[in-house]
Amino acid sequence: MVTEPEVVQAEEASPWEGLWSRARSAARGIRRALDADTLLVASMASMIEASATRYALDPGATWRPGQPLRLLFAGYGGSRNTGADVRVEEMIRQVRHLLGDRRCELFVTTIDPERTRGYFRTVTQLQLPQLFPRFVFDTVHEVHGVIACEGSMFKSKFANALSTYMVGALGCASAENKLAVGWGGEAGAMDPGLEALVRRYCSDALILCRNEASREVLGALGVPSEPGTDTAWTFSAAPPEVGRRLLTSLGWDGALPVLVLCPINPFWWPVKPDVLRGIARGLTGAHADAHYKSVYFHASGASVSRAQEAYLDHWAQGVCAYRARRPCFPVVVGMEALDRSACEGLAQRLGGAPVVVSDTHDMYTMVSLLRSASLMLSSRYHAIVCSMPAQVPSAGVTMDERIRNLMIDRGTPGLALEVDDPGLGDQIEATLHQLERGADAISEGIGRCVVDNLRRMGGMGQLFVEHLRRRHPQLPLRPELGTHGDPFDHLPSLSAEAEILVERYG
Repeated sequence: MVTEPEVVQAEEASPWEGLWSRARSAARGIRRALDADTLLVASMASMIEASATRYALDPGATWRPGQPLRLLFAGYGGSRNTGADVRVEEMIRQVRHLLGDRRCELFVTTIDPERTRGYFRTVTQLQLPQLFPRFVFDTVHEVHGVIACEGSMFKSKFANALSTYMVGALGCASAENKLAVGWGGEAGAMDPGLEALVRRYCSDALILCRNEASREVLGALGVPSEPGTDTAWTFSAAPPEVGRRLLTSLGWDGALPVLVLCPINPFWWPVKPDVLRGIARGLTGAHADAHYKSVYFHASGASVSRAQEAYLDHWAQGVCAYRARRPCFPVVVGMEALDRSACEGLAQRLGGAPVVVSDTHDMYTMVSLLRSASLMLSSRYHAIVCSMPAQVPSAGVTMDERIRNLMIDRGTPGLALEVDDPGLGDQIEATLHQLERGADAISEGIGRCVVDNLRRMGGMGQLFVEHLRRRHPQLPLRPELGTHGDPFDHLPSLSAEAEILVERYG
């Protein structure tokens, strides 16, 4: 029964109210119907199924003795994400070390070849289209195997499209009975559609995870995995003088301790598709502040802006309080081109600190700068990893499990702060003092952690070699390689810093 107050409200409502309500409901229905993530997952699944059907009639590229092994590195280079580029560079170097250049022909995908020019030497770069399912279907057919490269391999935290690409490449390779390897990736919370894609199409791939938490996630989906680590540990940066020269050009006097700060915008993830906003963007230029690419948009709105402002305010509060007691030279570093706005916002709050962003510096220079630091505070996982071979005392301000897992691995879980903690400013000040006071012990622990991870990375190489032997027993691999050998023999050449650590702790 309709109560009297409701009848009165209905009588007084504008005649347009019902029309606007129906229009809003229709718009929501259109958004759901045009959800690009859902369509992309469905399209990728259909391409994997089509690969299996085609394989019965046309197996595609099939390795034969005497041929080089053709491998596709399914990566997402071209966004000037230093960590992602370093990871792929080291995977490629490790595979080249294990196979030998004459025994492999390598390909890697990039979204912007101009931004990866000079990277991934000896490897053919292929441009990844924005709508990639058909590209994956066609390209995997022409190679002998796939290596999925992305660190956030199976998670919805950043973009479902990225993980859909990883799963699609592995799934098409598995459907054609080809080598399918996920190298040093992580698994985390996934949207239902992506989770179903992983469950259905990744069980036949060799998944090498960079932590046990990821193995548990995959295990719950029935996807077997093996232990591993990240691949950035072996990266050789530009010589130390390159980083020091850059610091000098920014005003460093050569004496003050260098404090590297790596902020991000942690609140505008995940990237989500919105076709209607994409149309509006194309017609009027609207939503420019939230636009990522194509029909994909960052999370936006007043709450996101407030959270980011508070995050940067906390960083500035903590760093300024620390500097008041411990003079230092702060440098704000953007590990990805997308970090520029966050870096400039923090630099302004610090009174004009210098800013270095990867959109204007290559990965070799960026890592040389990181390794020139005295202390580091970072929301970028790979800024911490890439600094560790130089034993830079570091702490993280994290938005997800990656930095948290790394700090647990290092034995310093208390050095992982949370991006949305209301007391973050005070925690940053206290943590910077902790890094300074405990620098020697923290550096010692970092050195041992680097060597442990180099050993794990070598272990991934051993697993890969044994997997190759099972799949292609006639492939001429060096007899000393495999699980019976020394893990360190399965690594590419090490940086000078890493070699010192291996001698000291190995």
